Amino acid sequence: MVVLGLTGGIGSGKSTVARQFGNLGVHWVDADDVAREVVEPGAPALAAIADHFGADILLGDGALDRAKLRQIVFEQPEQRIWLESLLHPIIRDELTRQLHPQNYALPYVLLVSPLLLETDQHQLVKQILVVDVPVEVQIERTMGRDTNSREQVERIIAAQMPREQRLARADAVIDNNQSLNAVAAEVRALHESFMVDFG
Repeated sequence: MVVLGLTGGIGSGKSTVARQFGNLGVHWVDADDVAREVVEPGAPALAAIADHFGADILLGDGALDRAKLRQIVFEQPEQRIWLESLLHPIIRDELTRQLHPQNYALPYVLLVSPLLLETDQHQLVKQILVVDVPVEVQIERTMGRDTNSREQVERIIAAQMPREQRLARADAVIDNNQSLNAVAAEVRALHESFMVDFG
């Protein structure tokens, strides 16, 4: 089973592109979804986070206060390093498990991850697909979606790999600064080529 990595900066539209592949029958796993699953109430990782940051990192229902944690780790880089050293190995193990579905007919699956190139997750994939939009589009989309301030979005973008470096690592680039139909056509063409290459 060939694993292809799909990545892009925040607000680039990775999930939209992944759903287009999904419409063609491609199995995909979103690292962000897995990252949420491993810190659900009752998960060992959530207990470790609460021990480290204190019980006020939890909401009233026992779930992780993601907004509070995000603010801490972006203001205190050493806390981000601690959190990543805890979560990245757990996330990687769960990704590996979910990337191998049973009774699956296609020759490839997709690992969708914003940090594919910043972590060792790129070691799990054979090729890298980058969803690309201009930085200003990233900022506008993310502010509209998450109601974050411009400053916070710019900090998140600064913490990710620069756009030029990401594009330099790409085996294929999907331009998501165009109509949904145009994006779907790009995805279809890539899918057909992957079916030939890996089939």
